[in-house]
Amino acid sequence: MKMLRIDGSYGEGGGQILRMAVALSAITKKPIEVENIRAGRPNPGLRRQHLIAIESVARICDAKIEGMEINSKSIKFYPRKIMGGEYSFDIGTAGSITLVLQACILPSIFAEEKTGIKLTGGTDVKWSPPWDYFENVFIPLLRKMGAKIDIKLIKRGYYPKGGGKVEVEIDPSKIKPINLGKGCDSIKGIVHLSNLPKNIGERMKKSAERELDKYMKPEIDIEMGKSPSPGVGIVLWAENGTILGSSALGEKGIPAEKLGMNAARNLIEEMKNGATLDMHAADQFLPYMALVNKGKFLAREVSEHAKTCGWLIEKFLDVDIKISDERGLKRVVVGKGE
Repeated sequence: MKMLRIDGSYGEGGGQILRMAVALSAITKKPIEVENIRAGRPNPGLRRQHLIAIESVARICDAKIEGMEINSKSIKFYPRKIMGGEYSFDIGTAGSITLVLQACILPSIFAEEKTGIKLTGGTDVKWSPPWDYFENVFIPLLRKMGAKIDIKLIKRGYYPKGGGKVEVEIDPSKIKPINLGKGCDSIKGIVHLSNLPKNIGERMKKSAERELDKYMKPEIDIEMGKSPSPGVGIVLWAENGTILGSSALGEKGIPAEKLGMNAARNLIEEMKNGATLDMHAADQFLPYMALVNKGKFLAREVSEHAKTCGWLIEKFLDVDIKISDERGLKRVVVGKGE
């Protein structure tokens, strides 16, 4: 089969192109060469978390790889049969667990047998979906498409030491188009903190509640734990016809009250505008909608991530992805003739 060449510098030029490219390669069995890897980043080339993402997908589909080394700007990936099986990976320090899982879950749904994955790394780190968003927004929406997935958080991991642990099981599944309704009738949330005083979490919770009470009374829990590095964050989600999420991660110099307020205000913006997917879920669901050749949603915004993902998908699959304006939102339609 002819090799598909992909420019890793396209669009936002980050690691997402690489992760999704190997996942789609595994499913379609199209060999690929990804060039200019992460050319849009200050430290271009492969980092450890990208190596683990590629390696995990490679092992799931018995792929041969060339160019697998730190700082490499190009790889070649030759997929074979998606087998499934049991795997364990340590990303090292605080590399994002959820980003690696994004790459693994997509092909594992089409494996011949169950896939079990144990991952060590960062569960709640910058520039990636936090664990509670993954568990309470992304995975439930994926289950609505027919995916059979069980996930378990063993321990949280924050920057810089990581050390978080999760376990995931993916059964072979036949996915179907998802019907996304509008409107939410409940708001839930989790404030998580490790190695920090509980009052930080309580302040964050109260700040979020003050904002959300203007819209709908929320149920927010506080979860305290121990981890190699201290950390704190909040994840909120609203559900009914769909599930919309929002989050904020603690940073030095930013008061807990501001983090809670920002997460709450972002969720309110998602709800009041009538979005059926939040802006972070939009790019994560495009590949699944493309694989069933049908899907549509309204989003408050279509990120560069999502646009880059759409560009990449159209290289692998015979599918159209159209974006248009609709009452202050972005309407995204996936599928031929849709």
